Amino acid sequence: MNVENTPQKKIAVITGASSGMGKEFAQTLKEYGTFDEVWVIARRLDRLEELKIDFPTRPISLDLSDTASYTVYENMLAEENPNVALLINACGFGRFLATMDVPLATNLNMVDLNCKSVLAMCQLTVPYMQNGAQILNIASLSSFQPVPYINVYGSTKSFLLHYSRALNRELKSRGINVMAVCPFWVKTEFFDHAIPDDREKVVKKYIAMYTPEQIVSHAWKAAKRRKDMCIYGFKANMQVLLTKLIPHSIVMDFWLNQQNLK
Repeated sequence: MNVENTPQKKIAVITGASSGMGKEFAQTLKEYGTFDEVWVIARRLDRLEELKIDFPTRPISLDLSDTASYTVYENMLAEENPNVALLINACGFGRFLATMDVPLATNLNMVDLNCKSVLAMCQLTVPYMQNGAQILNIASLSSFQPVPYINVYGSTKSFLLHYSRALNRELKSRGINVMAVCPFWVKTEFFDHAIPDDREKVVKKYIAMYTPEQIVSHAWKAAKRRKDMCIYGFKANMQVLLTKLIPHSIVMDFWLNQQNLK
């Protein structure tokens, strides 16, 4: 392809688009803006092909926990030379178990997908972004505190929160905004994978449970205002405030008592 003589397509790129919040972002994209094409990325190609999006869509089957996928994506960008106006990193998974009860390979895979893939997607995509572009990284309310028995997941999301807010400052001079979306509990397939069938449930009480529709609708509003962080719900905002005021040792004690954990 002769990219020099081809008009740049304005595109959006969404990872983790086969389910949960990634899917909701993809299917409500028109609330944010218009695009010539949408690249949706996930492992399950059949799920991507079933998406109902208001713009031309390119389903891309990639396992972003595998570093080889970064080269595939990098080559696609180089070949197409698009104008990436929006990047949403919504891939990720967690385990609700004591850290030492999770296989090492699973914990490492969690870091690879939740952290390394987001860093790679941002770094590979930014050169194809122009003034006004935006990145949304899905973090979590667990970003604000240490969470025993959801330790590795919460730690990866803490990385995403700080990485996103600092990157936002670094890219501000280029007119590129980065926002960390920090939802509370969200009713998605996440729980199907986080809680092993043969284990007693670690999380027994949920202070609040939201839907992907609620989180994504609020995130679109925050993105249009070019915020660097998005938190939805009164209870969620109150918890963030309390984790700033109360020593984390007490916060962890409260969490453990709430879930009847030792």
